[in-house]
Amino acid sequence: MLTTTEHRDKDRVRLVRVEEVRDESPTVRTLIFRDDLAYDAVAGQFLMVWIPRVDEIPMSVMLDPYGRAGYAAVTVRRHGYSSTALYSMHEGSMIGVRGPYGRGFRVVDGSVILVGGGTGLVPLLRLCKALSGRARRITFIMGSRSRDEVIFEDLAIRLVGSNGKVIVCTDDGSYGFKGYASDLLKALLDASSREERFDMIYTCGPEAMMLKVLKMAEDHAIDAQASLERIMKCGIGLCSSCCMGRYLLCKDGPVMDAKDALACKEFGAYARDKSGRLISI
Repeated sequence: MLTTTEHRDKDRVRLVRVEEVRDESPTVRTLIFRDDLAYDAVAGQFLMVWIPRVDEIPMSVMLDPYGRAGYAAVTVRRHGYSSTALYSMHEGSMIGVRGPYGRGFRVVDGSVILVGGGTGLVPLLRLCKALSGRARRITFIMGSRSRDEVIFEDLAIRLVGSNGKVIVCTDDGSYGFKGYASDLLKALLDASSREERFDMIYTCGPEAMMLKVLKMAEDHAIDAQASLERIMKCGIGLCSSCCMGRYLLCKDGPVMDAKDALACKEFGAYARDKSGRLISI
């Protein structure tokens, strides 16, 4: 539990120096820095990352790939204006961080499945580390568009260890299982009734994929949790830009139980742009 001082400190912008930049794929990079509060983040929590003279954006807290105490990271895909500016940071660049904020994953014992796609793998890797000493078995499904975009496979294998397995799938079949992560999950769940019962499904990635995952979990009467994403301007529940139904994802999420996410008509169908207008996903 955070002390009063730590609660106060987490709401202040802390300037950190990017100590290393790792290219994960042609479009994805990880920026590593030292920050004790980020290091202690619960799997699924996020940071508000300030890019000087550009913007402040929410980013999942990535593990330091070397496992060093006091270090954390953020992983960014080059896409829009702000993410491209963050992606362009180099060793020695200064960025600001606030947080960690939000509700993280609830860790359970038993046999679990992690289903992630793209940079949605980031919170699942931190979760995998938390599960490694508790879960009876971990099955980690990692989805990518193509072989060139497969990220974090070696790290996932190291985190899972002998306690489970990592299965990579690609949309185009250029590496691993051919098909979407949700296709592979369906095959595993259909076989599980004969071989093994799963106790929890965790997911993070494209919302259309997560919708399929949560519906499959519901059909198989398996508990599930999903880490959701919306535009966030404050991260502390003031601006309401991250609203989804009656929930504010910066405080009620970003991790939500399946039943709560599926009860929101917006989930998997609509999000909001920066002006607050509903747009189709």
